[in-house]
Amino acid sequence: MATFKLIRTASLAALIAGAVLAPTPQAIAADRASSSVIQVAASEATSRFIPLGIGKSVAIDLPTDIKDVLVADPKIANAVIRTSRRVYMIGVTVGQTNIFFFDVNGRQIAGFDIAVTRDLNGVRAALKQSMPEADIRIEGVGPEGIMLSGSASSPAEAQQAFDIASKLVGDGAKVVNGISVRGRDQVMLKVTVAEMQRDVIKQLGVDLSGTLNYGSAVVNFNTANPFSASGQPLNAGSFAGTFKGVTATLRAMDRAGVIRTLAEPNLTAISGETANFLVGGEFPFVSGVDPNTRQPQVEFKKFGVSLIFTPVVLSEGRISLKVFQEVSELSSEGALQNQGFSIPSLKVRRAETTVEIPSGGSLAMAGMIQEQTKQAINGTPGLMQVPILGSLFKSRDYVNRQTELMVLVTPYIVRAVAQKELSRPDDGFVDSTDPSAALLGRLNRIYGPAGNTKVEPPRGSYQGKYGFILD
Repeated sequence: MATFKLIRTASLAALIAGAVLAPTPQAIAADRASSSVIQVAASEATSRFIPLGIGKSVAIDLPTDIKDVLVADPKIANAVIRTSRRVYMIGVTVGQTNIFFFDVNGRQIAGFDIAVTRDLNGVRAALKQSMPEADIRIEGVGPEGIMLSGSASSPAEAQQAFDIASKLVGDGAKVVNGISVRGRDQVMLKVTVAEMQRDVIKQLGVDLSGTLNYGSAVVNFNTANPFSASGQPLNAGSFAGTFKGVTATLRAMDRAGVIRTLAEPNLTAISGETANFLVGGEFPFVSGVDPNTRQPQVEFKKFGVSLIFTPVVLSEGRISLKVFQEVSELSSEGALQNQGFSIPSLKVRRAETTVEIPSGGSLAMAGMIQEQTKQAINGTPGLMQVPILGSLFKSRDYVNRQTELMVLVTPYIVRAVAQKELSRPDDGFVDSTDPSAALLGRLNRIYGPAGNTKVEPPRGSYQGKYGFILD
């Protein structure tokens, strides 16, 4: 009986111990989940980028012993293991691949993203020899392309690097120019536009009106010969006289005029950028009618002195300059009448050129001379051909116009200055007092330099006040 109790007690203890040591359903599910997790042993996220040239190699020492190596594409690059921790990677052909190294436990030791490009050492040596002071780097892009990066001191230096790389590669389309220019130069263009125009108009004509009686025959006549060259008589003044019922009206006029146009614009632009300048205005003209509102559509056309230029600093003191100059003015000649509106025409003189000029040198675009002569004779057929007396039956209109345009261009390489070093046209200007304006007719006071500083008297004998004055 005692033995049976002992066996039953031992069995109960074994069952209790087994219940405690047996895994629960939750533990079994957790073990199954942990064993089904997918882990990435090697990827490009932990890889290092290494560029290689065709037929070039690189030696790498790893921290632990190498058990296994994976080369994605042996046709592009290959890995040769000489010792347990040293490996040689060799570029075979142009392309990209990756190489991974594993230890004895299957863990990744290192990964490399290999880009095999053409050998660029020859291009690097040529750039270094041609421009030793330039900081220009060259890298391969894609199978055959290359990219230039870094900085150059001038656009000409960057262009020279691009030309050298294009020549050695064989095709400029395969070269990407990413060179930045340090301290881009600024160019100020001083332009003088001078135009002289001289007009001479001569008009002479006789108009007859009256009645001639010869026996029973009566002849009534009235002649009004126009001035077709200029389009209209210069004025309405005339001389009239009557002889035996015939009135003769003499219209004669001689006019000479001179027009002078002068503009001196100054523009500043960064090297390689375009700047434009316009002194003039815009005139409206009707371009059409709105189909919905039936209202005229008005547009504006610019006229005046226009300047467009693009400077490129090639080197210190040398500037490539593209200049476009236009001088236009409104004219009644060729005006268009549209729906009761008169649209004037434009007289335009243009000059466009591209030159290479030193800083401070001047370019003169001259020789733009235009001369126009118009002459018209109107009269009564037959009678106007009679010598001397034929002048009573005709009118003569003569117009001569001479124009010469000259453009002077002077570029300067400039630097920014402090505001205090600049002056304005109104520096030191003071309005005149009421008594001075009313009694003496002055618009401003006599003044000197800005800041009320003392003005030195001019040399030589001078009586009265001195300084600067605006009329």
